[in-house]
Amino acid sequence: MTGTTMVVLIVFISVGFGVMYDMYKKHLEFKEKTLKHNLSSDAQAQELQQTITDLKRRVAALETIVTDKNYSLKDEINRL
Repeated sequence: MTGTTMVVLIVFISVGFGVMYDMYKKHLEFKEKTLKHNLSSDAQAQELQQTITDLKRRVAALETIVTDKNYSLKDEINRL
């Protein structure tokens, strides 16, 4: 191997490792962003699930009120 070939080979190896290191850093940044996004999505999903649970309880309470016989009786009296 000549001296020029060795220099060119060393430059290619150095540049190659530099490029791979930058790609690895970008990959880690992407994973970090993805993790943050997933955590915020999980929090939103949990909040929506709580809202749905609250709404189901409210609907059940309203159904209980509307199906109550006293409510029907008041409605009939008001119609007269």
